[in-house]
Amino acid sequence: MASQPTNAELDILRHLWKEKEATVRDINQSLNQTSEKEIGYTTTLKIMQIMHEKGLVKRRKQGKTHFYTANIDEKETQNSLLDRLIDTAFSGSAMNMVVQALGHRKTSPEELEAIRKFLDQMEE
Repeated sequence: MASQPTNAELDILRHLWKEKEATVRDINQSLNQTSEKEIGYTTTLKIMQIMHEKGLVKRRKQGKTHFYTANIDEKETQNSLLDRLIDTAFSGSAMNMVVQALGHRKTSPEELEAIRKFLDQMEE
């Protein structure tokens, strides 16, 4: 697997996983819609060039425009990041992580019901 993405790279990957393919301009506009601070086009371009070198994205050229696609799987990336979080922040204990996550933010009744159903399925 390619190296683990940074937070800035994850922001770009989330866009690519959703849209499948995008230009630097598309991604930069998307990032600026969700960011509190303006992100320059050249900053986005540089990050995406680094991501290409790291193998996180692929690109194809059409005329003068480069189109980027994610080169790593969303679920595999999430699992890898989750494993690292559990190992480093919770000493390998998934239970401690779940307890912390549920106690840290308000959990809706619908979310709690879905969690109960998931746990019931795991026991079967």
